Order: sequence, then structure tokens, then C-alpha cells
Amino acid sequence: MLDERAKTLLKTLVERYIADGQPVGSRTLSRASGLELSPATIRNVMADLEELGLIASPHTSAGRIPTARGYRLFVDTLLTAQTLKSEVASLESQLLPDQPQRVIANAAQMLSSLSSFVGVVTSPRKSSVFHHIEFLRLGERRVLVIMVSPEGDVQNRLVFTAQDVSQSDLTEASNRLNAHYSGLSLDVVRDRLRNEVDALRGEIASLMSAAVDVGTQSYEAQEPVVVSGERNLLTVQDFRHDMGSLRRMFDLFEEKTQLMRLLDVSSRAEGVRIYIGGESQVVPYEELSVVSAPYVVDGEVVGTLGVIGPTRMAYDRMIQIVDITSRMVSNALSQKSPAGA
Repeated sequence: MLDERAKTLLKTLVERYIADGQPVGSRTLSRASGLELSPATIRNVMADLEELGLIASPHTSAGRIPTARGYRLFVDTLLTAQTLKSEVASLESQLLPDQPQRVIANAAQMLSSLSSFVGVVTSPRKSSVFHHIEFLRLGERRVLVIMVSPEGDVQNRLVFTAQDVSQSDLTEASNRLNAHYSGLSLDVVRDRLRNEVDALRGEIASLMSAAVDVGTQSYEAQEPVVVSGERNLLTVQDFRHDMGSLRRMFDLFEEKTQLMRLLDVSSRAEGVRIYIGGESQVVPYEELSVVSAPYVVDGEVVGTLGVIGPTRMAYDRMIQIVDITSRMVSNALSQKSPAGA
């Protein structure tokens, strides 16, 4: 256990290093901590912190920097939360509940903009359901399928038919689908159409089946993880001269499978989760930290969002950004006013 003096010096060292990116010496600590301690006493405390694995001495510098273990202790016990509500709230108009995918894309951009790092958001997990469908004849054997989800997402696809179909037949097909299948999952609709196909005229039956396939493809094609701001890492001082690390990180964002596994783990816990360095195992990069939180729709967790950046990040600010954004996304996707965020 650290005494109060050691905690104060560790807190000061982490805060100075986050702010400046330079190893922190005993003279700086003496001034910044507000403690009236001799340089010799501060050096002794620094030696103790180093022995505990909380700080380290890079190269030949006389200063010290936090280790991943030091950051973890800082985050868990020494962090002083910021209040960013007004700053984040000024961007809440970007999360109006017009279309869920637009909310997700805007949330990722918002996280990136506020953090100056990388914003990531998983798309909401949902069953493939359609609310309303229309067929519009565009020309001979060309039909536009317009499908609307319960959340208001609109998907448009062009379908080519084996024979020409009149607009009245297309209206009949859409009316039948809307009357009998609206609100059902597309898998259920497909099964029912398979059983009822004999009762329908061939062209209409095949058109309805094609529409269901279009809807399924539209949902499956949605981006599982939206990533924004990868290029921000190019300006991070800690990475600027380490192209190998940057290449691995960009591969991570390109692959996205690891991101999905990490964010899935985060979604099983309440509130903000912080993974420092290689703690997550899923994203085993010592240079990266992840601050994440789940978001909910009507009380059910449907996705996760977060910020990915260097271990040297302002964790107090990131926690606030992620926490408030998750509540705004929850409110927007639940079609409630985000004013309570």
C-alpha cells in the first residue's frame, strides 16, 4: 500500500507525463505536487515507486514515466473526473434518431473528434425485420425494391425480373407482404413464402422471394464496427517514430475482427471499462489503451463504443467522453430526448 505522499507524487507524475509527454524529474515533481519535500526525499519515493513497477526510467533520462501498472493504479484510485457535459452536449444534434446507421457513424466521428484519437462503435445487434416494403416499376423487367425497417432504415435495391411485371401487380405483391408479413423476421418470411409459393402467381412469388433476399443482404452488409479517426494516431508523439507499431495498429483497424471480440467483451460489463496496454489480451499492444462502454436500446445492451489511443492519454477526459456518448447513443436509438445525458 502506498502512503499519501507516494500517491500524491505518483498522481502528479502521471498527470505531468500525460500533459507533456516528457519524463518527469524530481524538481518538476517538487514544484507540481505542492509538497514541501527535499529533492532527496522525492528521489527516495521515486525509487520506491520504481521498485513497485509503477514507474520506469527510460534510457538515460533522469526523469521517470508511468508503466502500464502505474496507469492502472492511477485510473483505479487516483483519477479526478472532469465534467464535459456542455462540450459533448453541444454535439448532441449529430445523434438525432433519424437513421440508426447514421447515429452510429456520427457517434464514432464524435468520439474521435472529442478525444483526438480513434472512435469505434459496433452496430446495434438486431434481428432482420422489415416494417414496410414497396415495389416500383422502373422499366421493362426492372423493379426497385424499397424496404423500411422498424427503426426507419431505408434500403433500396434494383431487381431484374424474368418477365415484365405491371405496376398493379407490383402493388398487389407489396400489399400482400405488408398485410401478412410486416414485423416478422426475414427468416420467418422466407419460410412462409416457401410454403405459400404455390398459391401465388410465379412472377409475383419470385419477386417477393427476391425482396426478402435483398432485405437479408442489406442487413448482413451493414458494417459491424464503425471506426473513425485512425489517422489521428499519425500525429501522436509516442508513435511518430515507430512505424512498426503504427502498421500493426492500422492492420487492427482494417481487420476489425479483434475489435469486435474486444468490444463484445466490453458489452458484458456495466459502465465504462478501461484496458491499459496489453491488458485486454484481445488487443495485445502495450502502446494502446481502450476506454469503452456499452449502449442500450429500450433497456437492452445492443452494442459497444469507445476510444482507442496511446497509453499516455487523459483518462479522466476519455472516461467522460465515452460515458456521455454512450448515454446519448442509447437515448437516440431509443428515440428519446438526449437531454438527460
